[in-house]
Amino acid sequence: MRADPRLIVPLDVPTADEARALVARLDDTVSFYKVGLELFATDGMALACELKAEGKQVFLDWKLHDIGATVERAAAALAGAGCDLLTVHAEPQVMAAAARGCAGSGLKILGVTVLTSLTDADLTEIGYAETARALVERRIRQALAAGIHGVVASPLEAELARSIGGPDFLVVTPGVRPDWSAKNDQARAATPAEALKAGASHIVCGRPITAAQDPQAAALKVVAEMAGS
Repeated sequence: MRADPRLIVPLDVPTADEARALVARLDDTVSFYKVGLELFATDGMALACELKAEGKQVFLDWKLHDIGATVERAAAALAGAGCDLLTVHAEPQVMAAAARGCAGSGLKILGVTVLTSLTDADLTEIGYAETARALVERRIRQALAAGIHGVVASPLEAELARSIGGPDFLVVTPGVRPDWSAKNDQARAATPAEALKAGASHIVCGRPITAAQDPQAAALKVVAEMAGS
């Protein structure tokens, strides 16, 4: 079974060498990898460039958040590395700045709406008066207005994002957990098939694959579920 480019596997390990070992174990069953904050603190950019040189797609999940000029320059620099996806916080000025920074490149910007670990009660504690769904909807509309390419939203809001964003809008869903795996810290999770049926363009599936005794077999199992959706 060939790799499904809709499946993104996060390389959430402490070192680039551990990430390389995981990529080697997964071999050709996975073609799209997420490089997140843990590796960002070490050799994440170098690893991202290595993966691109090997023909992989790379998702830089770095959630940029700063004043517009800084975000614009950072997005422009990352666009030059040839990566595929980059996350920023879904705030209007931040998203618009990232859109300017990557203009004319192949880098696509995703606005992070509401983390999948957060519940409505968590948002109340932070200080938001809206539910997670209402806040996600607001940020989807702001992402469209800012001119970016898509959003990161939980599988429970994927249908909402697709209905608002339209057919070409990217909807990347973390918090994807097959029925045979634990939810861990994901408060708003769904299976691969459920996420795709709801409108996700890509799913991020981590520990069910990366923590498995046989990551390649687990990845193939997830890909089979995706094919059946």
